[in-house]
Amino acid sequence: MLKKVLLATMIATSLGLSVPNVASAAVYVQVAPPAPRVEVVPAPRRGYVWVPGYYDYRHGRYVWIKGAWVAERPGHCYYGPQWVEQGGRWHQQPGYWQRGDRDHDGVANRYDHAPDNPYRR
Repeated sequence: MLKKVLLATMIATSLGLSVPNVASAAVYVQVAPPAPRVEVVPAPRRGYVWVPGYYDYRHGRYVWIKGAWVAERPGHCYYGPQWVEQGGRWHQQPGYWQRGDRDHDGVANRYDHAPDNPYRR
């Protein structure tokens, strides 16, 4: 029985089931992030959405993470990570997908001047 418990523990550990999610821990920084870099956005790819680059904070300094194509989620808009100041300290809010893109053009309905135009691309 002990061998089965040890085997199950080793399998769970190897799959990362017992490892806490470090990325979810809030990191507060005293120094504001640098201005975003200008990136050249590649030509559009059908079925993908361009996620722009951003600064991440790693090992005591800001590191630029390049933009990338990610598979689109129909009816959703992607909002990239952003740095927010609270009480003189900065913390990063992670990127996320949110419903609210009726015409599937990648622009949230609240920012879209023609939210029901399926021909707008």
